[in-house]
Amino acid sequence: MQVQAVGERAVGEFDGQAAQHVLGVVGVPGEAEQGVETVSMDQVAAAAGVGKGTLFRRFGDKSGLAAALLDARERVLQEAVLSGPPPLGPGAPADERLTAFLNAYLDYLLQHLALVRMSETATPGARYRIGAYRFWHRHLAILLATAPDPDHAAHALLAALAADHVAALLPELGEQRMRTGLLRLARSAI
Repeated sequence: MQVQAVGERAVGEFDGQAAQHVLGVVGVPGEAEQGVETVSMDQVAAAAGVGKGTLFRRFGDKSGLAAALLDARERVLQEAVLSGPPPLGPGAPADERLTAFLNAYLDYLLQHLALVRMSETATPGARYRIGAYRFWHRHLAILLATAPDPDHAAHALLAALAADHVAALLPELGEQRMRTGLLRLARSAI
């Protein structure tokens, strides 16, 4: 693995220190991740021992930092979709894979809601610039191939899974009602 230098530090070391600071503030992965919105880029830069400019060059903004922190977690779900066992992975009918994916993505989203929300909302349109969004959209469009407009149906389902939307409705509707409604929406799209 080739590593680029950032001043005296390697990018990997810098990324790790920045991530450790953010994770230290927001909590251990899998916990509520409270307070991520309050972490400033200045705090992360200071904790990583680099200038704020270095941090912005590496991550762009808070949404880029959050996306970098989520990358490995998203990759696990992507691998399960591409090569895991059915019904999430290949080998099951499209409707079963659709249900499995929506349940798995909602589980992932709820586990990392604050970080996903930051990655999607720190700057306008950030959600749609994240490579994972395009992956999820393409996967859903393939599963919805029999829908009148698979691309639109995929965007509509992903809109229901927007972190800001889920965070706003979760206290009112609860997890089970949101899950049931999402699966009902998916069935209506097919």
